[in-house]
Parts: sequence; structure tokens; C-alpha cells
Amino acid sequence: MEKSVKSNAISLGVILGVILALVTVIAYTMYQGMYTNWMAGIGLSLMIITFGIVSAVKSRKLLGGYIGFKEAFTSYLITVAIGTLIGSAVSILIYVVVDPDAATGINEQVIESTVGFMEKFGAPESEIEKAVAKMEGENQFSLVSQLKGWFYGILVYIIIGLLACLAVKKKEPLY
Repeated sequence: MEKSVKSNAISLGVILGVILALVTVIAYTMYQGMYTNWMAGIGLSLMIITFGIVSAVKSRKLLGGYIGFKEAFTSYLITVAIGTLIGSAVSILIYVVVDPDAATGINEQVIESTVGFMEKFGAPESEIEKAVAKMEGENQFSLVSQLKGWFYGILVYIIIGLLACLAVKKKEPLY
């Protein structure tokens, strides 16, 4: 892979990481309810995927309009991995090192939100109690939980990236 293509992917990954870090800091300082807002989660996921696709498309332009699947996917993955790693590192720093008590409060909000959601859809009380017991036993902001979350998130983004890069790749004509 050419150096300019790698630097493009790294640059976009750092920009994505800074944006995700800012979102985390804003959520921590101003709006912790964002962690219970499923629309915010979908929006962030779409932004991450968009950055990855933009990286692959820009790489294709840098290579003269033609790019193989491997190069497109590598560009996508570098951008997404760097961006989400920076965002996760900031989250770990805040919720594991600096202020673990904030994580406890957010976990309580998530439990309340989940109970409300389950009641809204008519879930049986026994299922709600099971879900609450499970969630009370977990800390979604612990170091292990956040690392697992990053890993599983990357797996999802890889699957999406594989499909997106099929559309981005463009072979050079043989003539």
C-alpha cells in the first residue's frame, strides 16, 4: 500500500478518534443521558462507517481512480480501528481511571431506560427482573467490558466494511 494512502487512512482515523473523544467528553460533562439514547448510538455507528468508506474512496482517488479490494478494505479498517481505539481510550481514561463513580450513575440510568423500554413493549415482569439482575451484575464501563465492546464493535465494522469495499473497489482496465 502506498505511503500517501496509508497516511490518508491514518489522518482520517485520527480525525474520527478526536470526534469520538469529544463526544465522550461531552457526554461525560453535559449529557450522560446520551448513553441511554439508542439514536445517538446509531448516529455514532453511521459516522464511523462513513469515515471508513470515505477513507476507501479517497484512497481510490489517490491511486488514480482504481483500487483493489484489499487496498480499499485496508484503508477502511485503518481509519475505523484508529478512530474507535482513540474513542475507547478516552472512555477508559474517564470511566475507569478518572471518575469510576460516573460509570455507576450511567449504569443506573441504562437499567432504568431498559426497564422502561421493556415495559413499553409488554415484556413479562419475570423477564424484566432477569434483565435487571444481569445488568446490575455488570459494569459496562469496566476496562474489560470496554475492551470487549471495542473488539465486538470492530467485528461488526469489519463485516460492514467488507461489503462496502466491494462497492468501492475498481479494477484498472487491462487494455
